[in-house]
Amino acid sequence: MNNNNLYDQKVASPKEANKSDLIYGLEDKPPLKEALFAALQHLLAIFVAIVTPPLIVASALNLDTVTTGFLVSMSLFASGISTFIQCRKIGPIGCGLLCIQGTSFSFISPIIGIGSTGGLSSIFGAVIAGSSVEMILSKLLKYTRRIITPLVSGIVVTLIGLSLIKVGVIACGGGFAAMQNGTFGSLKFLGIAALVITTILFFNRSSNRYFRMSSIVIGIIVGYIVSYFMGLVDFSKISDFGTLNVPMPFKYGIDFNLSAIIAISVVYLITAIEAYGDVTANSLISGLEVEGEKFQKRASGGILADGFNSMIAGCLNSFPNSIFAQNNGMIQLTGVASRYVGYFIAALLLLLGLFPVIGLIFSLMPDPVLGGATILMFGTVAASGIKIIATQEINRKAMLVMGISFSFGLSVELVPDILSHFPDFIKNIFASGITTGGLTAILANLLIRIK
Repeated sequence: MNNNNLYDQKVASPKEANKSDLIYGLEDKPPLKEALFAALQHLLAIFVAIVTPPLIVASALNLDTVTTGFLVSMSLFASGISTFIQCRKIGPIGCGLLCIQGTSFSFISPIIGIGSTGGLSSIFGAVIAGSSVEMILSKLLKYTRRIITPLVSGIVVTLIGLSLIKVGVIACGGGFAAMQNGTFGSLKFLGIAALVITTILFFNRSSNRYFRMSSIVIGIIVGYIVSYFMGLVDFSKISDFGTLNVPMPFKYGIDFNLSAIIAISVVYLITAIEAYGDVTANSLISGLEVEGEKFQKRASGGILADGFNSMIAGCLNSFPNSIFAQNNGMIQLTGVASRYVGYFIAALLLLLGLFPVIGLIFSLMPDPVLGGATILMFGTVAASGIKIIATQEINRKAMLVMGISFSFGLSVELVPDILSHFPDFIKNIFASGITTGGLTAILANLLIRIK
């Protein structure tokens, strides 16, 4: 989950950045034991964030256990490939930093909208085609930043969080299946969600950094165990754990739907700007320059890899990838900025993705457990967007841009039937509040003039 942004970062001079207390710099090679330990800490911070988007999408689309498990496995596998490319830097692709990539939360809402009408084939077609937007933008950074200002970026990030909170609440109440059988919102489901939230908050406020880093994992484990003893986890649904999950490109087919591609392209636009911010932050922490030709090449390579890796993810039946901001904090905590640690992280992700048991166990996770964890994550995303907006001067123009963007974006989320009389092409584009609000923010910011 990428909660960070360029506009959150305090930019220091390269001289100040080089004074950081790093134990291992970018090109250092830590001993195997220390490299593995650092890799495991990074993995702990990102694992849940990688597997959560496919779980949410699968639940919303009512997919079976086997399909859900495979989507989870491929998310881990695609993240492993993406992380290696970012860290290794292959030609112009990649930033060459200890930069971790994983499945992005930002695309969940439009993906669910696309999947509900066109199925998985339309989702993967849009993911692959839309990724070209980010790859093109990697070469047009200076122009893009004039269009996607901090205000626009903040509005979109806030809308991402607010739109996803609805998904989290549905999961807390028992999910779409509970809506159909009349048990939605039962005290049993809400109690489990509350237990997960309480557990996460308890460990997150700990002074022990390891408890803090693993608070979400611990919360999910506690919720999973309690759910099992309450009879909400049925392992008999899994007839065979299999041996290895062999990646099968285009397993569910591929379909290129123009309205779906447009809807998802807007999110790629915002993701490119976020990736720029994450590469900036990572460069600072790693003691590298954050201006000049070298930095621009590094940032351009990172954004190019962001799009390229998302294209690969789509081919592997997974969802768009983005750079994870939380790993920048992990570099500060461990003092290890060596990109070689990224190779170990990539290898671990690839291994986890190959074993079906990982995906299948997560596919059985009760919705309230997932909801309790994700509702906090989504709230944090919305708060992150507000923080970005707060860095700007909130003048009359900003108020108008915010007002119309939030109004249009949230209207289609809260009352989707408002689009019922529009052609399917229009409905597919604007069904997501993120797409509607994002496009409105971009246009309003460009066109509104205050006299």
